[in-house]
Amino acid sequence: MFKSILVISDLHIPYHHQDSFEFLKAIKKEFKPDFIVNIGDLLDFHAINMHTHDPDLYSAGHELDKSKEYIKQLESIFPQMVEVESNHSSLVYRRALKYGMSRQFLKDYGDFLGTKKWKWVDDLTLKMSNGQKCFFTHGRSADVLKVSQTMGMSAVQGHYHTKFVISYWANPNNLFFAMNVGCLASSKHMAFAYAKNFRTRFIMGSAVIINGIPRLLPMVLNSSGRWIKKIV
Repeated sequence: MFKSILVISDLHIPYHHQDSFEFLKAIKKEFKPDFIVNIGDLLDFHAINMHTHDPDLYSAGHELDKSKEYIKQLESIFPQMVEVESNHSSLVYRRALKYGMSRQFLKDYGDFLGTKKWKWVDDLTLKMSNGQKCFFTHGRSADVLKVSQTMGMSAVQGHYHTKFVISYWANPNNLFFAMNVGCLASSKHMAFAYAKNFRTRFIMGSAVIINGIPRLLPMVLNSSGRWIKKIV
């Protein structure tokens, strides 16, 4: 059972916000998590996206090289972390499948990123210190409350960069939460130009679950777009 769970989502490395790692360091210092889970889109893989990509951004090789530099920094902060499968992070394997390449020809994530103790899973269920279970996924539904009700336990997901919310529901036996944790991607970057005219904008932040109680942690920015260096 885990007392303090840190939930990270949608960094989209190397197009993450420049202060996101410092923000995560501050969360680690304050809440001392005993379990860290990244619920998807750790990497962006913009250059091999199935959709239109910007030819003025990194090539696939250069993007991976830059990503690996940042991954080393992140691994130094969190030597052990569980990574949940997601639409962006799975692009290498989906591309290979599209062109009929056996997975036997491909390296595992840990091999090509050089991480030592990170683990990749499809989805994750953890037992919290209050005895209840929580389901972690990247993005099963636009309504995370439905995910929680379908699974019959509390649920946390990312994927939806503009959603940063906790909802609750109950049955005769228990109270459950359903949480969307936003993202840590830089909405100003050209990789996210598709969202520049969206009416709803990216919400940057992460979350912790302390003794079974969820708490959202927004990464508040100043007028210059930099983190205010304070957990709120």
